[in-house]
Amino acid sequence: MTQREQAASAFDDLHARHAAALTQQTYLLTGRPRLARRAVEQGFRLAWQRWPQVAVDPDPAGWVRAAAYEYALTPWHRLCPGLRPARKPRHFQESEPSDRALLEVLLSLPAPYRRALLLHDGLGMGLYETAAEIEASTPAAAGRLTHAREHLAERLPELGLGGQEPVRQGEILRARITGLAAAQQVAPAAAQCVRSGSERSDLRTTIAAVGLTGLFALATLVMMIATPHHYTPSPDKPLATAPHTRLSPSPRHGADIRKQGNAAVRKRLRQARLTPEVR
Repeated sequence: MTQREQAASAFDDLHARHAAALTQQTYLLTGRPRLARRAVEQGFRLAWQRWPQVAVDPDPAGWVRAAAYEYALTPWHRLCPGLRPARKPRHFQESEPSDRALLEVLLSLPAPYRRALLLHDGLGMGLYETAAEIEASTPAAAGRLTHAREHLAERLPELGLGGQEPVRQGEILRARITGLAAAQQVAPAAAQCVRSGSERSDLRTTIAAVGLTGLFALATLVMMIATPHHYTPSPDKPLATAPHTRLSPSPRHGADIRKQGNAAVRKRLRQARLTPEVR
């Protein structure tokens, strides 16, 4: 068996063990089977594209789950009616009469609170692991979890969450959420289809990158051809000079000139008095 065949076998095994349950969980996160199926498929596609990294991850299923949840809660899905998270569950199968009410209340929670609740109480993850997966601090994750439980206790008193210890609240919710997810018949895409779709996506990305690089090179070549090889400077223009203006002496300068002239006259008069007249 080649190395590629070994990787494909390991990927198919991961998909067979976790894809169905992950699709059911993602359905509780979104309320739309189409979006849940597409999110899980996208998560496994990314895993196959980065399989050397995912294969050595301590929790490959958690890696795929995080990628699927991120895709399912992407804000741009609100612009597409077919992928927009639902306020009312679509194609819902209930095991108990109160299941629909529970899912509707879950979908009414803000997405970060709903995700924290499903991870901690639905899957039984620890608070630290939940905070790491949702990329939040531990106090922030605890606050979201507390708010979600209070919302459920207020909207659905029949759950019996009111007045219970946090540990007991988690046990009650885990039993109800696990049963709610197991009742949903949302089939994931086949592993081979996921791998082939991932490889086609990689090929399209590569072709697009090569095409963009070629377009940039062509644009650069056209600019080099269109640009002249020698720069011809524009003819020199004479520098503009300010017109010569004759400045009139300032009043102070004129007074200085008159003072110097008077001193010269007084000097000549003194010399005349001191020199005897020649007759």
